[in-house]
Amino acid sequence: MTAKLEQAFVDDCPYGPDALLIDEIVSIDAEKGEVVCTMPVHDELPLTRSQRVHPVRHPRHVNGGLMLHMTGMLGFVHAYYVLGLRHADGWIGYGAKIHEARFHALATPGEKLLLRGWTTRTRKMNESIMARYSFEFRQGEKVVYEGDQTAWWAKVGASPIP
Repeated sequence: MTAKLEQAFVDDCPYGPDALLIDEIVSIDAEKGEVVCTMPVHDELPLTRSQRVHPVRHPRHVNGGLMLHMTGMLGFVHAYYVLGLRHADGWIGYGAKIHEARFHALATPGEKLLLRGWTTRTRKMNESIMARYSFEFRQGEKVVYEGDQTAWWAKVGASPIP
């Protein structure tokens, strides 16, 4: 499927394009609840550009906090394309819990990351949805991040996180 991002999707994102950080949607499988995107990895990524680099002790890499941010961006892709939720219609998502986060290797500037996320559980309640996600981020053949997280999607005016 590989497709550049639709302008309507970019415009609906609760973050500006400089924080969305994905450049292509590789696939969307609504039946599996799975989305796959790519993220360029370069020296000018947020936080990456501010690293004090040492070739042995601290090579330039995608910061762990930025990896967690990207789980949210992948969650937004899932909400938009699989769940049909629109920020413009009052829907917003929040990370509710990180059950597990595993950083297997450094993602270094060069080859893009392949970001894959899928739901393992979804529960709809009135005007909110709890979704549990698994994530796998790869750079080439190596897995750089795996996660298990819960997000809460709510329509403006819905009650706070349960």
